[in-house]
Amino acid sequence: MVKKKRIRLIAEMARKVRAYRELKARPRDSQRYALDYDTMKRPFTGKTLPVLAWEDVRKESRLFSLLAGMRLFGVGRIFTRKSWVEDHPEPSYWQITKVKVDYTAENMDHGKAWGVLTSKGRTEAEPREVDKAVYHDWRLVPRHEEQRFRDFAPAPEGPVRYVAYPPLLRAVLLAQRRGALGGGAAGGGAPEPLLPLRRDVLLSKDYFRKQEQERRGEQGTPV
Repeated sequence: MVKKKRIRLIAEMARKVRAYRELKARPRDSQRYALDYDTMKRPFTGKTLPVLAWEDVRKESRLFSLLAGMRLFGVGRIFTRKSWVEDHPEPSYWQITKVKVDYTAENMDHGKAWGVLTSKGRTEAEPREVDKAVYHDWRLVPRHEEQRFRDFAPAPEGPVRYVAYPPLLRAVLLAQRRGALGGGAAGGGAPEPLLPLRRDVLLSKDYFRKQEQERRGEQGTPV
């Protein structure tokens, strides 16, 4: 006879209450990223901003400082950053598609935003959360310049260039090739191993998360 599982209602309710209290006690972004502009320190963590960022902090704005004063919190508008404008001539910007405002902030200038990223003229297919929204170098693109940003056509990529491997690594690759061929010669007609100079993999958090999921899928989940 299978023993029925005992339901502990009080213990389960206590667990939910503890989880809810932990959630309520978690500091909000308006508390974590609050800044004392006189000392350039964050009161919550006590950390001082880098000296190179002080000029931007005094002259530029955060993303939500701009969104808070706009109609519909800037949904549909285009925003860029000072570092993008100065570093490369190709337009890089975010087009905001969704905004979740922290209404507990004093000026409603904190929260999360989602949008479509265009980096150096190449637009991503899917929207995602805007990163580095608390940085102080965001700028709103005026409406009369939005079309110029959108009409930019990136130049076609040139052919991939190759260089020879370093001598030691080349010897390792040739030894592996000889082992794959059964221990004979490296193969008279085999091409010389070359290293491409272009990297097609974007080393982002999504890339490493996908790699971790693939590794777990191959190894299996422990029972």
